[in-house]
Amino acid sequence: MSNKSSRRTFVRRSAAAAAGIFVVPTIIPSSALGLGGRIAPSNRVVMGAIGTGSQGMSNMNDFLRLKDALRFVAVCDVDSSRLLKAKATVDTANKSSDCRTYGDFREFLEKEKLDAVSIALPDHWHGIIYTEAVNKKLNVYGEKPICRTIKDGQTIVAAVKKNNIIWQTGCWQRSEAHFRRGAELAINGRAGKIKLIEVGLPDGGRGIGTPPVMDVPPELNWEMWLGPAPKVPYRGVCHWNWRWILDYSGGQMTDWAGHHIDIANWGAGLEYTGPVEISGKGVYPPEGIYDAPVEYDFTCKYANGIEMRVCNSSRLKMGMGTTWYGDLGWIHTDRGNKLTASDPKILEEVIGENETHLYKSENHYMNFIESVRTGAPNIAPIEPAYRAISVGLLGEIAMTTGETIRWDPEKEEIIDNPRAARLLSRPYRKPWELPTV
Repeated sequence: MSNKSSRRTFVRRSAAAAAGIFVVPTIIPSSALGLGGRIAPSNRVVMGAIGTGSQGMSNMNDFLRLKDALRFVAVCDVDSSRLLKAKATVDTANKSSDCRTYGDFREFLEKEKLDAVSIALPDHWHGIIYTEAVNKKLNVYGEKPICRTIKDGQTIVAAVKKNNIIWQTGCWQRSEAHFRRGAELAINGRAGKIKLIEVGLPDGGRGIGTPPVMDVPPELNWEMWLGPAPKVPYRGVCHWNWRWILDYSGGQMTDWAGHHIDIANWGAGLEYTGPVEISGKGVYPPEGIYDAPVEYDFTCKYANGIEMRVCNSSRLKMGMGTTWYGDLGWIHTDRGNKLTASDPKILEEVIGENETHLYKSENHYMNFIESVRTGAPNIAPIEPAYRAISVGLLGEIAMTTGETIRWDPEKEEIIDNPRAARLLSRPYRKPWELPTV
């Protein structure tokens, strides 16, 4: 399925759902691809990984469990201790000592001849490294949120489409049965016509203040870790606490937007569009280098009349997760296999043959491998991931400016507000530049 036809299919489904008409989707479920059982070693997908920290290593371990379907051959990280740990993990899985190591992603991309790459990095690197990998015609399993800025996201999406590669986002919630079931009930009108969606994300950030300047650990290439971000002394923020610094991330809001906003969009037919108006407020630390919002609350209005409120979960009655409110009731879903509704009978509803059946994946990682092997669509393609995080990034802009933002979701432009429009991108520290597509 081409990107254009896939987009048309989802737009058609979204319009039909809004009108109360439901259509049978043309997407093929992964269970129908016929790739169960062992795959001949000669047909294994050859993979590498860029970023072998907490999430990168977690993803790599999940892929390594599919040893009959793929083989890892190379890893890359700016921290040599993590790099050696990743190599040891791969070598143990492969029962060899052949896994190659790199400290610079450019050398990795230039030398390695791979089918696919798993990438998990701090958000500020996504625009450059995702685009460079895609421009090398590599199929990518990329962590959410896919971008730190709208401009980065637009560039990554354009690169994926131009290079016609397979992209799957680490939005693994889509491969959990209760999330898909909740979204399927919502999009098929089991709570009635959707009027409001509430999205609860984690409260706050981690810590206020300024840690002391420290010596850079000998195993860490701090200059390379910073990359396009401003040059600052090392204060121990890498590997985890970068999440609370706006130069690298948007805090809990953008860290989780790629999960719960993605599910919200999935159940409302909003995967290939965006809001037309965004307003909100945030509460920021009064001092220190940790400057991501510790509280946030913004509302998005869509052209079809749906409103979406996104905020830290303690502000919401339902707390964490996604809640679709319709004129007949509500449906709520969250982690921990949590799926509830205003009337328990809603959860027993059968989705008819001619209604909307969302794509079904039972293993997020194998779904990517199947997609690489066959070229078939996967559960978490590029544009829905971009549309999900763009909601969070537009909310961030509205909170930063204190203004109501008007957005054109087709042209992907802020309307009549040059000050806000400047925040659609961030300057890169030289010599780093966003790659061309």
